[in-house]
Amino acid sequence: MMTNPKQAISEESLDQACAWVARLRSDSITSSDRHQFKKWISQDENQLAFAEITELWGDLGALSHLPVDTLFPESIPSPQNNAAVCSASTENAEGQQSSKQWTLPQWLMGGGLATCGAIVALWVGYQGMGGELKAQIYATERGQIQTINLSDGSEVKLNSNSELRVIYNRNERRTELVRGEAFFEVARQTSRPFTVTAGSANIRVLGTEFNVELNPENTRVSVTEGTVSVSETDSAPGLEPESVQLVKNEKVSVSERGLSPIGQTSPEEATDWTKGLLVFEKTPLKDALTELNRYLAVPVAASPQVEGKLVTGTFEISDPDSTLKAIATALDLHEDHSDSNLTILSPAHN
Repeated sequence: MMTNPKQAISEESLDQACAWVARLRSDSITSSDRHQFKKWISQDENQLAFAEITELWGDLGALSHLPVDTLFPESIPSPQNNAAVCSASTENAEGQQSSKQWTLPQWLMGGGLATCGAIVALWVGYQGMGGELKAQIYATERGQIQTINLSDGSEVKLNSNSELRVIYNRNERRTELVRGEAFFEVARQTSRPFTVTAGSANIRVLGTEFNVELNPENTRVSVTEGTVSVSETDSAPGLEPESVQLVKNEKVSVSERGLSPIGQTSPEEATDWTKGLLVFEKTPLKDALTELNRYLAVPVAASPQVEGKLVTGTFEISDPDSTLKAIATALDLHEDHSDSNLTILSPAHN
């Protein structure tokens, strides 16, 4: 496992952090809200949860409302690697006014949100000056599974007939799943989030484990460890892309129609292919064939009459032709090989 050890953060704290980000982004935030926030974030676990959520939301629209990525000093690029600070007047124990330097989290609690826009703009501009980016391209042939060790300590398992592009510089870790499927074990770096673009989905993490499956109709994301932010790549004009936060054993699919409801998964379901297996549990035939096609020399499709039939079973990916025959036999289907470039499954003739 390639992730770095870290203090566990409860789901309750993460949920509260999400709620606070939403409230702090609101134009109607009050002095009472800021006071409650100051009290809430004084707890160590809540500070970690807020850091996790704000850094995940950094490229999902929060920057236009809240200086989330400047809340934590380690996230701010600086030649001296120092945190940005703001001068403010405070009262000492005797009630006298004194001037001192506040770090950005303290400044936010004190109500200085509105004056941070320039810092955010400068930082965004700085990130765009990270130098020329060069992509490394990894691709697998049909039937091949490859393990890729990236320069930051992250590891990617690339499934059969898949392609991944990796772009790293000092400010970002950006990847694109061009086709196929990949399982990511991402080394944690709070100042350099790891992003994946795949079809209609944008995925953003700090350090965690998750599976991405790019299909013709959607992109499926399943989380086995940590927290993952998933958003749409596009949305209707004038609307922010929708996004969700996934935690361990949750999954979602993203298509041109938007985000699906969050579902439940398991490490076994998400990573069966990394162990040389295909595991189907009441899986629609159409979806099962999409996975099987990663390994077949001649792709297969189901006719409309049978594509909704459910497939259950465990199959070895090393022999995809036998898997296809087993599925056809179990569901009483006919294999039509008249087209040398495509096999069609249809109801068996009686």
